[in-house]
Amino acid sequence: MPIHHPAAGNGITSSGPSGAPHAVYIHIPFCTNKCFYCDFNSYVLKDQPVMDYLHALDREMELTVQETPPGEIRSIFVGGGTPTVLTPQEMEFFLASVRRHFPHWASDIEFTMEANPGTTDRDKLTVMKDGGVNRVSFGVQAFQNELLSGIGRIHNTDDVYRSLENARAVGLDNLSIDLMFGLPNQTVDMLDYSVSRALELGLPHYSIYSLKVEENTLFHTLYHKNQLPLPSEEEELNMYLLLMERMEQAGYKQYEISNFAKPGLASRHNITYWKNEDYYGLGAGAHGYVGRQRHVNIKGVNPYVEAAKAGLPRLEQFGVSREEAMEDFVMVGLRVLDGIRKADFRKQFAEELDEVFARPLGKMLDVGLLEPHSDDEGYRLSKQGVLFGNEVFAEFIGVLTE
Repeated sequence: MPIHHPAAGNGITSSGPSGAPHAVYIHIPFCTNKCFYCDFNSYVLKDQPVMDYLHALDREMELTVQETPPGEIRSIFVGGGTPTVLTPQEMEFFLASVRRHFPHWASDIEFTMEANPGTTDRDKLTVMKDGGVNRVSFGVQAFQNELLSGIGRIHNTDDVYRSLENARAVGLDNLSIDLMFGLPNQTVDMLDYSVSRALELGLPHYSIYSLKVEENTLFHTLYHKNQLPLPSEEEELNMYLLLMERMEQAGYKQYEISNFAKPGLASRHNITYWKNEDYYGLGAGAHGYVGRQRHVNIKGVNPYVEAAKAGLPRLEQFGVSREEAMEDFVMVGLRVLDGIRKADFRKQFAEELDEVFARPLGKMLDVGLLEPHSDDEGYRLSKQGVLFGNEVFAEFIGVLTE
C-alpha cells in the first residue's frame, strides 16, 4: 500500500464540509495472475464480472459522498490488484465515475494509479491521462528475469522499459517504480544491479520493500516446507543498507522507511496514511478512515457487487478510541523519517506527547533507536532505529489501551 497527513478526524476544513477527507483510495481487485508472495485482496481476471464491479463501485461512491460529502480532493490512489488490467473502455467508465462523485480537485491534485509493466499500452495510458491520472506507480520488483519468474511476475525487463517509454510518450512524467529485496535466491549484488538499472531511469520516486512471507500465499506454503531459499537476516540487512546508501548518493531523500523521492516529489497520498489523516476507502476489501471511524469493505468480487446494490458494502465499521488514535499517531508517524511533532500531537489531542508516552519514548531514546529533532520539537527514528523500525513501533502498541 503504497503516505498520509496529520490528524484523522480532526475537523480540518477546506472548500468542502468540516472533516471531509481530502484523500481517496480505490481498489481494483483484478490481476492477470496471482504473484507467489501476494496476500492482497486480488483475483485473477479471467471470467470476472468487471463491469458489474465498476457499476458497484460507482454505487458505493454515490452512497459514500451522500454520507460524507467530499471537500477538495488533494490525492487519489487507485491500487489493486492491477488497475491497468481494465480495458481502455472500462478504464474510461471508471475514471468518469471518479470525477463525477469527487468533482472538486485541488489544482495540484496527485492522482496515482498502480500499474504492472506489460499492461500499459499507449491507448490505455492516454485514457488514464485524459481521465485525470497524473502519476503512475509500476510494480517492477527486480531487473533480473529469473528473479521475476521466481516470484510469479509475468512481466520481464523489456516490458518495464516499454511501459515507461509509453507513459512518457503520452505525457505522464511523474512516475514511480517498486523494487523488492530479500527475494528467494537474491544476492546483495543482484539488488545492487537492480538499483543501478532503476536509478538510470532518473525517476522522481522509488519504493523499495522487503519481502514479507504472508499467510495464504504460495511462499508461505513453501517456507513451511523449507523450500523457500531466502537470504539470511544479515544479507537482508546488508541489502537495506546498500539501497539506502545508493539512493542517498543519487540525490534521493529517504522520507519513509521504504520510500525515496527527489525533493518535493514524495507520495502525498501515502503521507495521508502516515500522518493518520482521514481518507475515503472504496472497493472490495478497501479500508477507510473518516471521522475517527474505520471501516473494512466486503472482500469477494461477487459478494461486494451484491452488497453494493443494497447499501454501503461494509464488512465491519468501528470507532477508534482516543487512546488508539494516539497510538496510531505515533506508530504511523514514526515511519516517516522526519518523525512526529509535539505541536501536532498537542493540536490533535490537547495533551503533551512527552507525558502520554513518557515510558516508551524514554526507553527508545535510552537505547538510541529514537532521537529528538534538532530543535526538540519532536522525535524521529535514529539511523539505527530505521533498521529496527518494527521493534520501535511495537513499544507503543497497547501502551494506552491494555
